[in-house]
Parts: sequence; C-alpha cells; structure tokens
Amino acid sequence: MAVIVVIDDEPRQVDIIRTILEEQNYEVHTALTGEEGLKLIETLNPDVVLSDLKMSGMSGTELLEHLPDTPVKPAFILMTAYGTIQSAVEAMKKGAFDYLTKPLERDLILHKVREAVEKVKLQKENKWLRYELYNKFKIDGIVSSSKKMEDILNIIKKVTPTSVTVLIYGESGTGKELIARAIHYNSPRRTGPFTVLNCAAIPENLIESELFGYEPGSFTGATHRKIGLFEASDKGTLFLDEVGDLPLLTQTKILRVLQDKEIRRIGSKNSIKVDVRIIAATNKLLEKEVAAGRFREDLFYRLKVVVVELPPLRERKEDIPALVKFFIDKYNKEFGKRIKDISEGAKNALMEYHWPGNIRQLESVIERAVLMCDKDIISINDIKSELKFPREENVSGILDIQIPDNGINFEELEKELIKKAMSKSNNIATNAAKLLGMSYKTFWYRLEKFGLRGSSSKEDIPSLKRD
Repeated sequence: MAVIVVIDDEPRQVDIIRTILEEQNYEVHTALTGEEGLKLIETLNPDVVLSDLKMSGMSGTELLEHLPDTPVKPAFILMTAYGTIQSAVEAMKKGAFDYLTKPLERDLILHKVREAVEKVKLQKENKWLRYELYNKFKIDGIVSSSKKMEDILNIIKKVTPTSVTVLIYGESGTGKELIARAIHYNSPRRTGPFTVLNCAAIPENLIESELFGYEPGSFTGATHRKIGLFEASDKGTLFLDEVGDLPLLTQTKILRVLQDKEIRRIGSKNSIKVDVRIIAATNKLLEKEVAAGRFREDLFYRLKVVVVELPPLRERKEDIPALVKFFIDKYNKEFGKRIKDISEGAKNALMEYHWPGNIRQLESVIERAVLMCDKDIISINDIKSELKFPREENVSGILDIQIPDNGINFEELEKELIKKAMSKSNNIATNAAKLLGMSYKTFWYRLEKFGLRGSSSKEDIPSLKRD
C-alpha cells in the first residue's frame, strides 16, 4: 500500500483530499504546516507528498528543498492557485514531480498520484535490483578458498577502482564472465552499462555492425540507425568474450578505439567520443596467436595491461565443497527444495572427478541432483550418472609400457606417456592434455621440455580449445 502525506493549511482541503485518496486504499497522513509535514516525511518515508505551495511558515518550495536525503525520495506534487503556476514550474526544475492547480479535480488528483506512485515504485525496484546485482557480484562474495583464487581476487581488488583494460585467461566454464562482472560492479562505473559480446558467436560480416553500429543506407538492409555496443557501453564496461576469435580487420578498429577513445558508425563520416572500459577474455593463448599471425601484437599489449589467469576446477579442488554448498542453496530456493547437504561418498566422487567442463559442469550436476533428490541429503546415486571418468580408462590404455628389471627413468616414463597421449589424440595437444588430466599450459611446457613440439602436426593449434 502506497503511503501519501498531504500538507495544506486549509483543514477542509486536507480532509477532502484524504477522503479521495483513502477511497482508493492509499495510506494517508496529513499536516497543516510545512514544519509538521516535514516531521511526517522524516518519520514515514512516504511514496508521495502532496503539498500546498503557499502556506504560513515553511512554503511548499522550502519543504521540497528540505526533503530528507533518502535513497529514493518521495514524488513531490505541489498544489497551487492559478496565479502562482510559474512558481510551481520553477519548483519542478528543482525536483518536484508535478503540480495541480486549484480548485482541485478528483480525477486529476488520482491520475497524478497514480503516476507518482508508479514512478517511485519503479525507482525503488531499480534501487533494489542494483543492490542485489552489486551484492551478487561483490568480490568478497565470490566462492573460493584456494590460494590461487585468493591471489586472483587480490588482483581484482586493485584494478577495480581504475579503468585499465583487463585480459582474463581461462578454459570454458571457469567463470571468466563472473570475474568481468565483479570488476565492473565494484568499480566507479557500476551505475553504467555492462555489455557483452561473444566474439566467437557473431559471423565475421556482422561483428563490426554489432560493435560500431551503422547509419541508414550504409549497406543493403540498413533501413534505420543502429547503435553499436561501444556507443551503448558509454560510461560503462564492454566485455569481449572469446576475443581471440576476432577477425584481424576488426582487431585493427578496436585498437583505434582504445587509442583515440572514439568510434565511427558504419556509413558515417562523424566520429563519436566514447568512454568505455574494455575487459577481454579468451581460452586461447594469445601469445601463440600473435606468433601465428592470427592476432595483432599491438592490440595484445593494449589488452594485457592486467592479466588474470583463472585456474580450471581440477587445479582448485579445495573450492569444490564451498561451491557445492553455494549451488545447493541456490537451487533449493529455485526449486523450493530443502536439501541440507551432500553425503561423504558423493563429496569424494566430486573431489576425485576431473571436471572437463569446470564450474559450469559442477553447477549443472548439483542443479540436477537438487531437482531429482527425494531426501534431504544428496547421495552418490543422485550424481553418479553425471560423472564420467574417461581419464582413468584413457590413462590405463596409454600406460602400456614395459618396465625393465633394472627400473626406468621417471623422465623417460613421462616422455613416453606424452608421446603415447599425442599419438592417441591424433597429435592434437589440447586433447592429449585432457587424456593425461593436465592443464594445457602444463602439457605444452612438457612438450617443449622434452623437445616433442616438432612432432605435432599443423592441426595442433596452440590454444585452449572449448570443451
């Protein structure tokens, strides 16, 4: 129920307005002076204030200027005689919502009050949603207990107050967008837009129009002006996911935006200044992409002012229990369930699993388990169908090595394992790394260490492939 305060030094006028509003189920409080009205406003924090403009003591304009500094101020409607309309208009410039001229009409009062109530309702909802959004992406709220993630969160805390570009590395499902949103919503740009472009999901011939927009008639089918994501992200953050898949020509244009802080819509001769922070993410090793000529070196250095390398879940398994609890709580609320915990057997299975799909896969497993579980504890039976263990089978198949009586050199064993993994994965290093349960960077390091890079085929693209 909306709360309304009515202030007028004419008691009869106050009674009439009270009756009109209470018939519509509004909660109405009244005062006969501006000073009394201000006390009511400070106590009640109403949605709408209806105040006479000319009153003995504090006037309606003075009351407007003394409204408490609350997150959402009440919508202020002035009531004025015909001869003082100009004063009411001036008051609107100072923040009044609207004005009513006397003699007052019932329908007009109700119309203005409904509009004012709706405006305040939207403001409060927006404020609440923003609060929820900031709360959701606050840095301290990111679920983590591992040393690797602690180091990453410390980096994030240092970069959030600035507008430097950030490059986030990580396999698919490790939470790159979550980190990007945390940086944005904890930065001075938090009230600005956060926009996302998945560079791998947009056809090459459309990506520039998505980023820069276009003017009518600039190409066949361009019937109206389109605002691009750079322009739409002004005063905010643009998150370029899978930035390693950008075409070279588009890379050149993005570099120009980073240098000149301006864009030009397709088909336009005019430049538009933009103030946009860039956060980029990739599951490719951009150093290798630069070496292969697929990514501009100058753009690479522009993007990597600060680098955040997100570890895969298999390298931060100590975070699994906290993540499981977080996802159980989340899906309890969503599905109306009351799952309390997960059994030791199920927990051990989750800890032993290699998680090729990372946190995204873990969330999917817990979501299904919460939905399907008939008891208050998730058991191994609720999750085992979702957990496949190809690594154990693959490694056992690879490990077909004869050990001589005098033993074997461990480095030679490791080298032989890597060679066999490469052979079984058709010389694709990404797949070979998965067979051995290694991160791509670790596997690539061992390839170089043992001088095996030369044995990989041209198909062996040095990048972290999508799962």
